Amino acid sequence: MVRTQISFEEEQMRRLRQAARRRGMSIAAVVRAAVDRELDRDATARQDRMRRALEAMDRAFRSGHSDISRRHDDHLAEIYAE
Repeated sequence: MVRTQISFEEEQMRRLRQAARRRGMSIAAVVRAAVDRELDRDATARQDRMRRALEAMDRAFRSGHSDISRRHDDHLAEIYAE
């Protein structure tokens, strides 16, 4: 573990003490749990944004052809012949 020093407002400290007592944990354990929840939520939100962006790109750039990797030259020729 890495030791660090954090300053809290009086009200935050009062609430932390209450939460620690209620849960039978140290204040440090309550803070670590809160940090873990926040970091997990941030990672989940980032993954969700990435998933939505990839889905949007998939819809925007879908060709409608199942053989595009094999016949891309033919498909391009059709587009430019129009």
